[in-house]
Amino acid sequence: MDIREQLGLEVQASQSVVDAFDEAAALYLGVNRTDLRCLEVLLQDQEMTPSQLGMALGLTTGSVTAMLDRLEKLGYLTRSPDPGDRRKVIVRATEETAAKSWELYGPIVQEGSSIPASYTDEQVELLLDFTRRSRELYERHVARVREMVGEKRPRKR
Repeated sequence: MDIREQLGLEVQASQSVVDAFDEAAALYLGVNRTDLRCLEVLLQDQEMTPSQLGMALGLTTGSVTAMLDRLEKLGYLTRSPDPGDRRKVIVRATEETAAKSWELYGPIVQEGSSIPASYTDEQVELLLDFTRRSRELYERHVARVREMVGEKRPRKR
């Protein structure tokens, strides 16, 4: 097996273990995987409207409303009127969410930050480029597969 095949297999194994970790994190928080992804998006972006969340997660308006209801009931997010346009709602993760997220992911961030220290700046730049290009590849293919799913849905008459 050549080194490129080994790299591909290692990337796949890494994705699998991240998926397993996210599953365990969702169980710990008492949420489903979509809810976990919503919290992740909110923690990254600080605040969003429900429609922005729907776009980010590929969800319908009804699905977003049900998800926000669940997460608000659990104390993981708040909804408040947008000060600039009171017709809009702003969704934010709570401090409890940030704390629980750090409890789960913080040790990985802290321990993982030592990994690049063993590489030269040029090697880190290479790894960063590889990781970014891999993410962009998957983003393109997520869009492609979502289009395929849309094509399979029966059309309303």
